[in-house]
Amino acid sequence: MVGEGRAGRGSGQGRSGGARVLTHRGVRSVTQGPRGRGRALCSAIVRNPFSSPLWRNQAFLRVWSAATVSIFGTLITRIALPLLAILTLAAGPIEVAVLRGIDLAATLVVALVAGAWVDRLRRRPVLIWADLGRAVLLGSIPLAFVLGALTFIQLLVVAALTAVLTAFFDAADNAYLPTVVERERLVEANSALAASGSVAEFAGFGLSGILVQVMTGPITILINAVTYVVSAVLLMSIRQEEAAPPAVADREPVIDEIRHGLGLVRHDGTLRAFAIAQMLLAAGWGIFGATFFLFALNDLGLSPAAVGIVAAVGGGSSFIGAVVATRSTRRWGVGRVAIAGRLLSALGMLFIPLAPAGMPVIALVCLLAQQLIADSAETVYDITEVSVRQTFVRDRELGRVASTFRVLAVAAQLAATIAAGLLAEVVGLRATAFLAPLGGLIAAGVLWWSPVRFLRDLPSADRRTAAEAVVDSERDRPVGG
Repeated sequence: MVGEGRAGRGSGQGRSGGARVLTHRGVRSVTQGPRGRGRALCSAIVRNPFSSPLWRNQAFLRVWSAATVSIFGTLITRIALPLLAILTLAAGPIEVAVLRGIDLAATLVVALVAGAWVDRLRRRPVLIWADLGRAVLLGSIPLAFVLGALTFIQLLVVAALTAVLTAFFDAADNAYLPTVVERERLVEANSALAASGSVAEFAGFGLSGILVQVMTGPITILINAVTYVVSAVLLMSIRQEEAAPPAVADREPVIDEIRHGLGLVRHDGTLRAFAIAQMLLAAGWGIFGATFFLFALNDLGLSPAAVGIVAAVGGGSSFIGAVVATRSTRRWGVGRVAIAGRLLSALGMLFIPLAPAGMPVIALVCLLAQQLIADSAETVYDITEVSVRQTFVRDRELGRVASTFRVLAVAAQLAATIAAGLLAEVVGLRATAFLAPLGGLIAAGVLWWSPVRFLRDLPSADRRTAAEAVVDSERDRPVGG
């Protein structure tokens, strides 16, 4: 079970005079007062993700270090690349939209193929070569800038090819973690990765604008290229062997393997519900991306610096979500925590359209509330969803399932971004922004009326198919459930 290694350990005396017993279902108060019970409950939920025995796992330590370094660089480029296009190449709104759109389009085109190929290969070499390839591509930007040959066409080519390599990297990354971490510790592992990722988000977003201003955009992007090299070196240092991939004679045509990956998600109640919820989440972020900056700057009258502070707070909020994820799933169950995460995210998104115009202080408080509530809830949900996928799906099917989720999410995000931009022209930014929390509520309903609702614990490491795992969980449903 999740966190089983720490279950039922420890007991002690509460300072308020009563005994406190820690079990795998939480803190059970014996004779404490309300204050002592509150501290006990907080202790049961809030867990330091860096206190896990995982940190004695050298392979995981290297995977975590590589992910943290590369995420930091990636987030810098997410801000630096459009700023480079605008400030250095005088790109306008259409060019910036095309730059973002080609990234999403490339992902849609290759992600399913990437997932099928990743399931045919050892994952670690895929991760290493994807990192090195992205480093070369991004390194070409500062080189061309120094030579006076940088063009917008080069940015488009780099963005598209980097997205292709990222599709392979993401598919392999999701599939590789269960090979170095016991499946009963996947929630802890994903919590630790999310915690360091949120710190990287806070630092990357916070520094990117300053770095572009001080060092120029091309040199800032060079930092990302270096982080990919560091990530590749760390992954090269892992000595733990992977299981052998399927023999060439046992492989099916790629199109059949892609169809099989789509079928795994479509025919399995748990995976299908999570996929729909992920699409609605991505659509919400598409609406958010299409409306937030214009709404915050033009309608609310906030400064770019204030918007930057809001974005940085989101990184800290995500860290909180990573810290509480493991204990929350242990105390209340995986399914309930996933549903609660979607509901809290919808509540947080509601603060954006409710922010009042002409009252910048109150508006800033509303946007900060959105970051504090929604970002932490999304992190908890994401940890839960990824851990369920990594536990339920067979090792050599993980790449295809992960890519299926990715393609569905990107398609939903792209469609929602375009639709929100068009709708905002008709009904306004504020009215359009109300659609984002509505999507979160629908996603919570999808999860509630699915097998996810009855999912208490992640199964221990086994080789059941996703369908078999769901049948087993449904067997224990209460009558009429």
